[in-house]
Amino acid sequence: MSKVVFISLLIMSSYFGFSQNEKVVSVEKSTFGIQVGLIGIWAHNELKVSDQVALRSELAVSGINSASISPLLALESRWYYNLNERVNKGKRIDGNSGDYISLRSSYHFHDATEIEENDINRILLVPTWGIRRNISTHFNYEIGGGAGFGYRKDVALAFYVNLRIGYRF
Repeated sequence: MSKVVFISLLIMSSYFGFSQNEKVVSVEKSTFGIQVGLIGIWAHNELKVSDQVALRSELAVSGINSASISPLLALESRWYYNLNERVNKGKRIDGNSGDYISLRSSYHFHDATEIEENDINRILLVPTWGIRRNISTHFNYEIGGGAGFGYRKDVALAFYVNLRIGYRF
């Protein structure tokens, strides 16, 4: 009887010992940074919702390279779907570096004196796919895009393209 108990304890201790080595792969609790793209400057914050989901909020000034400069407020839920694969391959996931699928919503503020025929959508709701990669400890880049709904005077098809380089604090 004591041999059975000893063998059972030996098997269970090895099981519990291996389970302690398992690392939880997760997005960061909170990350803040700034990014520069072709048409604007963005300040963003990502808050952890779950191990693979982060809620991103952005405040931006867009249209810098055009005659129509407008502030922008965006909220985006991002699902980083390949974090485990990146860790298993020895790749970095700090700063939420990975591939993501998201639902992006944004609101463009317009000046009251602005012409009504402006081609910028005031409200945007777009599912997107993108990647974020680290260049160094603090620098990163993002590439992504999608198509969804935009509202200017009525609802229309809207496209979203994301090409940015940034600094993470």
